[in-house]
Amino acid sequence: MQDDVLNSILAAVPQPALAIDNSERIAAANDAALALIGQHVLGRNYVTMLRQPALLDTVEATLVDGKAGTTRYLANDGAQDTTFRVSCRPVLGLGRDGAGVALVVFEDMTHLEQAGQMRRDFVANVSHELRTPLTALMGFIETLRGPARNDPEASGRFLDIMQDEAERMNRLVGDLMSLNRVEGDERVRPTETVVLGDVLDSTLRTMRPLATEAGVELEPDFHDVHAVMNGDGDQLKQVFTNLIENAIKYGGAGGKVTVRMVLNPREAALRAPGVRVQIIDYGPGIDPVHLPRITERFYRADDHRSRALGGTGLGLAIVKHIINRHRGRLRVESVLGEGATFTIILPVRDYSGPQSD
Repeated sequence: MQDDVLNSILAAVPQPALAIDNSERIAAANDAALALIGQHVLGRNYVTMLRQPALLDTVEATLVDGKAGTTRYLANDGAQDTTFRVSCRPVLGLGRDGAGVALVVFEDMTHLEQAGQMRRDFVANVSHELRTPLTALMGFIETLRGPARNDPEASGRFLDIMQDEAERMNRLVGDLMSLNRVEGDERVRPTETVVLGDVLDSTLRTMRPLATEAGVELEPDFHDVHAVMNGDGDQLKQVFTNLIENAIKYGGAGGKVTVRMVLNPREAALRAPGVRVQIIDYGPGIDPVHLPRITERFYRADDHRSRALGGTGLGLAIVKHIINRHRGRLRVESVLGEGATFTIILPVRDYSGPQSD
């Protein structure tokens, strides 16, 4: 009867939970605990099944002295390392013959650990990104005050470099503020009406001087398509500007960047009418090993070249959050030596024109 009550209680606990009796055996466990610890733990000594010293000490203190305790348990779910906060509490009268048990409950804290690690990584990355230009500025200031004080030629050269480094820091701060803003807005659905063709036309007008300077032809392929959606026009222009600018800078060796829009009345990725805006370059392409990570903050497929071209490593992270806000999808395809295609899939409210097969 006691076993039935104990099993019923553990079954009602949403987290992995098990009970250890005074004989140091695992007397009961719910399905979540069996999946975490092992399917054949019932009746086994808890020391041989739990193993981790901090957890064993906490369980022992509960069994011997009746002390409640909390500790950590580290595991792996086959895809990633997981971290649990384990609470161990004495429960009287639920063991056999009315004896007490130690109730052990595992609370998955992996998401909090990951969030904490992301914050630490973010601070470390920002510090690293700012330290380089700051160190350069401090070095040049010291030189201008010393050996180059009376050297106009050297002073002019150093001041140009200092301006470049200051502008780099300004771009980084601007992108950090933009990233913070789009992350804050990500769960707020945009409500204004946006004509995607108009946004693309405006973006291409803005980017044409950069393309001309780089010797790159911008090829629009969307004027037969009319697509209207609920969106934030400024943010969508930011997405297209970022991707077209990247295509010009990194894929400009191909001499051309195509901006294409294709309608699909039943877009599989959205399960609704959608439009695909593709930014296609014909340059060196991106090594496939980088594709899963290129939207991470500060991740660069070509770190040296990105810095040389003024990249902050935050542009694609901003793009990802804006697309998420618009309930869209981002796809990246690339073949080395043949270029790269960035595809933004967006839901549309009204549309007309040629449609994809």
